Amino acid sequence: MSDFFDQLGTPTIYAYTTPNYVNTKWQGVNSGKGLLKVGYTRKNVEKRIWEQFPTKTPEVKPFTIVVTEEALDVNGKFFTDHAVHTALKKKGFKQVNGEWYECTAADVLNAIEELKQGKKLSKGRHQKFPMRPEQQLAVDLTKKYFDQYKNAKDGRASHYLWNAKMRFGKTFTAYQLAKAMGWKRILVLTYKPAVEDAWREDLDAHTDFEGWQFIGRGETFDKQDESKPLVWFASFQDILGRTKDGKIKDRFELAHATDWDCVFLDEYHFGAWRDAAKDLYDADSSEKTDKHSEEFVEDIFPLNVKHFLYLSGTPFRALASGEFLEDQIFNWSYSDEQRAKEEWDDKDGFSPYAELPQIILMTYQMPDAIREVALQGENNEFDLNEFFKAKELPADKFVFEHEKEVQMWLSLIRGQYMPANKQAGSDAVKPPIPFEDVRLQEYLLHTFWFLPSVAACKGMKQLFEKSLNNFFSEYKIIVAAGAEAGMGLDALIPVREAIGDPLKTKSITLSCGKLTTGVSVPAWTGIFMLRNTTSAESYFQAAFRVQTPFYVTNKDGTDPYAKEIIKSKCYIFDFAPNRALRLISEYSSRLDLNDNSTVEKKVEEFIRFLPVLCYDGFTMSQLDAGDLLDIVAAGTASSMLAKRWQSAQLVNVDNYTLEKLLNRPDLLAVLEGIEGFRNLGKDLTKVISSEKALNKTKKDQKEPSKEQKTEEKDNKGFKKLLREKLLKFVTRVPVFMYLTDYREETLKQVIINIEPELFTKVTGLKVSDFEKLCEIGVFNSQVMNSAIFAFKRFEESSLTYAGGRELSEYVGGFDTTIKRDEIQVIVGI
Repeated sequence: MSDFFDQLGTPTIYAYTTPNYVNTKWQGVNSGKGLLKVGYTRKNVEKRIWEQFPTKTPEVKPFTIVVTEEALDVNGKFFTDHAVHTALKKKGFKQVNGEWYECTAADVLNAIEELKQGKKLSKGRHQKFPMRPEQQLAVDLTKKYFDQYKNAKDGRASHYLWNAKMRFGKTFTAYQLAKAMGWKRILVLTYKPAVEDAWREDLDAHTDFEGWQFIGRGETFDKQDESKPLVWFASFQDILGRTKDGKIKDRFELAHATDWDCVFLDEYHFGAWRDAAKDLYDADSSEKTDKHSEEFVEDIFPLNVKHFLYLSGTPFRALASGEFLEDQIFNWSYSDEQRAKEEWDDKDGFSPYAELPQIILMTYQMPDAIREVALQGENNEFDLNEFFKAKELPADKFVFEHEKEVQMWLSLIRGQYMPANKQAGSDAVKPPIPFEDVRLQEYLLHTFWFLPSVAACKGMKQLFEKSLNNFFSEYKIIVAAGAEAGMGLDALIPVREAIGDPLKTKSITLSCGKLTTGVSVPAWTGIFMLRNTTSAESYFQAAFRVQTPFYVTNKDGTDPYAKEIIKSKCYIFDFAPNRALRLISEYSSRLDLNDNSTVEKKVEEFIRFLPVLCYDGFTMSQLDAGDLLDIVAAGTASSMLAKRWQSAQLVNVDNYTLEKLLNRPDLLAVLEGIEGFRNLGKDLTKVISSEKALNKTKKDQKEPSKEQKTEEKDNKGFKKLLREKLLKFVTRVPVFMYLTDYREETLKQVIINIEPELFTKVTGLKVSDFEKLCEIGVFNSQVMNSAIFAFKRFEESSLTYAGGRELSEYVGGFDTTIKRDEIQVIVGI
């Protein structure tokens, strides 16, 4: 019966290419490569295309679908591929052998959209996504404010600030505000010419802005259609600058004569706009006035402007100075974004926040052998600028002044140089290393390295080229530093060319300032903070570069609109932990000055969505707000100090140590007298004998038997359990730190001289037996020393703050005493 009926099907225009034609150079008037076949069907698109390949080919699938679009116009009438072919030819795209065309998927989509709407669109205008809820809210609140002051009696311009994090979508949303306000003349000003790309793309690609005109830097301000909205992008320096004889530059005369509906002040950071504008005004003025005491930019702005919209992710100076009132600010933070992402209800459809990756900050305390060359200041803090200091030699050579240590650091981030801390014992645990840990490797195909100077960038590239660093030969290295790297968008071009197909390449971009604000490189997934900065604004402006969404569409060639998110997480790597955590504290506490929460509450909210992992030379731990503020105040976190007394490094259960214990019947007898250690000697004999046999088998390059594999698993389980039992003794030791006010005394002295009976009662061991176990290495007294010194260093800040107490020259650990100024070296802080 089904043979008598046919499905109606959806009229669909499709386009595909094949390996034979994907790189074919165009011969027509347009430049490009790749041919597309444009067809029509009411069947399943993939099945229809397979019908065009009646014979089998070597490829599993000899085609890649790049367009599938419903062929229905706004009046409900359908059209066929012939109409699309005609539209393509009218646009100048060459027809090759029937239905094949020299064009891109965007060109086909543009032609289809014109047929749907019944009117001509700009080339490439095919984006149709709506505003996210917070973008709509920003437009509504700003429009409401501007409408209130539209007819102000004093004729002054109105002002509004978007304190919105990077990746908020400020360009797209600002254009939506302009559309809602009915503005016809908009001027975009910035100090960062590289952001022109984003402003142009959002205007040219989205169907909401059909007919709008864009003028970029270097383009002339003439022959424009006055009936249509116009956006003019210019650098702040250009439009407010003057010629040598003090006149307006010819190119900008018309701009000074135009009545602007609004000026968008992009990258409005730290109130710098007013300062720079004052400088330009003063340079041009023969008369100094008190106009600079006025509040806003138009007081010294030589243009006719009705409204000003300020855009910044870090306008901290402007907020702190009270430049904007509460009703003049729209706030949208990273925490707001990630909370919206978390709370989005799947029933509402695909989340508009899904493509916005979560940021993770990973901080590392570098080993002493690496960092000691760059300890600076009263507190001997690690100085990144000193560490990566470089100089130029003849013949365009650049070298690091501490090249040996920088090379050690390069080895460290590849997992080839991570010595156990000298106090950490033989079983020190390595943290996740950027270019070694498999969980990080897949995310770090493309990274941005933020260095202190041009010389450091060039020196790093030349260091990569040495045979010792062959690991980095797979990466394309881009030096985005120095005059030769170009200004603005010019500096971005080599990065994009080097990345190419981001899933098939690897790259490292080296910069000391370029590309750190206002640019989007989706493939960047990690930033290495390798320079000093005390500015939270600068730090996070650079850091948020790596949060640009990264997704691919039509990855398998079957659905051109299927979106696969490649980057769900992105990383900040910092090797000066104290600096990084200070800036986290400062940044999170200044996001919204109208929020009266405590600093700890603000930090807690921020790091809920931006986890902070800290490696202190012993373990890598996730910090909570209290931990982070502890480190900011005193250099380490109290909870991290407590975790040191739970560390596996405090106990050695390797075969060498266990054999020593087995050869001490007196100590075995003591332990076997304690519940939980019965038959310890017998168990040790069995495990050591078993592991010797296993090691011999492996040494002889033989495959262990099934029984031996079972034994190996059992041995590991026994050692883990034994370690846990032994740790119970050690975790009770810290209580004795509180039994004395004499900081120069060792903990061992306190135990022996003050409370030996209490020690036995608390731990179950006599002091002498505990000493003997330390001597043969069962308990690691070096690690205990380090943990105690770290505690006493942390304690010093509260002692001096609370009572101005004078500190002794010497400080006691578990069984040794050192000078107080040596604590920093011992604990690796």
